[in-house]
Amino acid sequence: MASVDLTVMGAGIFGLSIAWEAARRGARVRVIDPHGAGAGASGGLVGALAPHMPENWNPKKQFQLESLLMAADWWRSVEAAGGVASGYLRSGRLQPLADAAAVAQARARGDSAARLWQGGAVWQVIPATGAAWEPATPSGHLVQDTLTARISPRMALAALVAAIRATGGTVTPEAPPQGAVIWATGIHGLLDLNEAFAKPVGAGVKGQALSLAHDAAALPQIFADGLHIVPHADGTVAIGSTSENTWSHDGFDASGEALLARATAILPALARAPVSARWAGLRPRARSRAPMLGPWPGRDGHFIANGGFKIGFGMAPKVAATMADLVLTGQDTIPPGFRVTDCL
Repeated sequence: MASVDLTVMGAGIFGLSIAWEAARRGARVRVIDPHGAGAGASGGLVGALAPHMPENWNPKKQFQLESLLMAADWWRSVEAAGGVASGYLRSGRLQPLADAAAVAQARARGDSAARLWQGGAVWQVIPATGAAWEPATPSGHLVQDTLTARISPRMALAALVAAIRATGGTVTPEAPPQGAVIWATGIHGLLDLNEAFAKPVGAGVKGQALSLAHDAAALPQIFADGLHIVPHADGTVAIGSTSENTWSHDGFDASGEALLARATAILPALARAPVSARWAGLRPRARSRAPMLGPWPGRDGHFIANGGFKIGFGMAPKVAATMADLVLTGQDTIPPGFRVTDCL
């Protein structure tokens, strides 16, 4: 590549997604990460692309909704360009309801979803059937939504790398930055920003997850007891994840191991499934609790895309389009609460 229009620092989900979006619009892109794709929080296991509750609507929820609705076509374009599967499927989700009050609240949320989701997906209360792939539900009813999707994080990153390279871009451990520079460097970058701005703009939250060898690839996700149970295309089921604000070390520990007992209590069908993988890491959470996007104050030609926290994969298509608009054309569509300056 003789010259580069855009350099992206960081090969996590935000960095690779932005690079792909720019590349498919014709930009010459380079992604630099000395540790390789998915070395940080993006290299996890869970991949639950789950919507916010359809109530108390705000710009963050609208942005995420638009991202989830565009995801199927967006990931299809990635797979078509590079020839590598991402593991994406809009599989839906089931959630148990504790009692009659919870059922009534869920039905009210269904009415909100019909208005807010504008026909793009459905949130509804259904009777439990007693099927093996259903969580126990004291009320006898479940919430079913058709917006929730799943993606295999590691497959998705490999698909993005392949797509970027297929369009002439590079993903490399080291190279000189050229053109506009987007810093999508995850937790390490977020901590560097704390120092650069001399104030806390974000922090790490530890997460842990398990993967079980259990083939339920075509079945919906389960969300119960704060736990995501996500069937994947490769014949595994991901269980996670924890959110820990304090920890003695950032490796896998007893809190992670406890996920298995919690999951099998929710879904006994998993009781005999062996553990196939474990993951622990620090996820970047911006002080605003929304992704942190936009120009780097005081550094012309430099931009920030960080703070994906637990919703980075779900937000990625819309984050990529928003940052490509900003950097390539100067069109600023960053919503309130997402700007870098909102964290300062």
